[in-house]
Amino acid sequence: MVTMKKIAELCGVSRGTVDRALNGRGRVSVETAENIREVARQLGYEPNPAGKALAARKKRPVIGVVISSEGNTFFDEVLRGMNDAARDYAIYGLQIEYFTMKGYDSKQQLALLDQIEGDINALIINPINEPCIAAKINEMVDAGIFVVTVNNDIDGTRRHYYVGSDYYNGGITSCALMEALMGESAEVAVVLGSHNILGHRQRLEGFKHRMERVQGFHIAATVENNDDDILSYDTMKRLLEEHPEINAVSILAAGVYGVCRAIMQLPTEKRPLVLAFDTVPTTVEMMKFGVIKATIYQHPYRQGHNAVNKAFEYLVNGRMPDKEADIMKNEIKLFENL
Repeated sequence: MVTMKKIAELCGVSRGTVDRALNGRGRVSVETAENIREVARQLGYEPNPAGKALAARKKRPVIGVVISSEGNTFFDEVLRGMNDAARDYAIYGLQIEYFTMKGYDSKQQLALLDQIEGDINALIINPINEPCIAAKINEMVDAGIFVVTVNNDIDGTRRHYYVGSDYYNGGITSCALMEALMGESAEVAVVLGSHNILGHRQRLEGFKHRMERVQGFHIAATVENNDDDILSYDTMKRLLEEHPEINAVSILAAGVYGVCRAIMQLPTEKRPLVLAFDTVPTTVEMMKFGVIKATIYQHPYRQGHNAVNKAFEYLVNGRMPDKEADIMKNEIKLFENL
């Protein structure tokens, strides 16, 4: 077993110096601390759990979570994963503070980031893809805050890690699945949450790219619903009245229940084929009723759990990620295999 005493002997310093260097407390020169950490890494040093927990509690690690979960049941599973991970790490004094919002108002998200910046050591965020948010994330990184983007990424930042799905591939998968079910002809309505969300745009790009291979596919309309069921219902009802030729719908975000409620007002024989994402309870209900044919699952629980895991590894163990992202594999779900 590798001990601090052994590391101290190899580095020619005291055990106390090794302790301070490995746990980030007290005064140790940068050169000495780097040498100690490198020797510890080469030897495969792991602190004993009790000592590591005590050191972590002294650091008071706090993760701030900023997430657009209000009114979007997809994030219930993301938050459940985060909460379970937090319980696993309670012995280390890890705290998570949640700051939720509804929709994609960049000013509101920026205000939340300003509010919590001085009180956290790490940030987990599903960011709105706006320059002001990107600039704030970079500012927080520069201030030493470890940043993980979850479920959705953002352009132009130095965030440390992303946990989520491959949105572009999700769009490709949705279109390919539609072709398999519809054949070579379809008048398609595409429903986005918001163009201000990078992942939603990437899904649309993936869908359009795959659609180039199917000459009989045509996008009749692309609409936004802000991931809101009420807006989604009103928008889809109007869309079906204006475009009665629509015979397929690809929902690339939330607001699925609202879309389906509007479609259910049509006679059964006139209802379009509907594809969606994820398996929230209302989506499963609509699959049971036959309104939704299939959905693409992106593992929300794992997204939340893994985001907290990565922040914990940095805050408590001092480990930077060895890669930039943890990408969840898109998985096609039919009602029969839920």
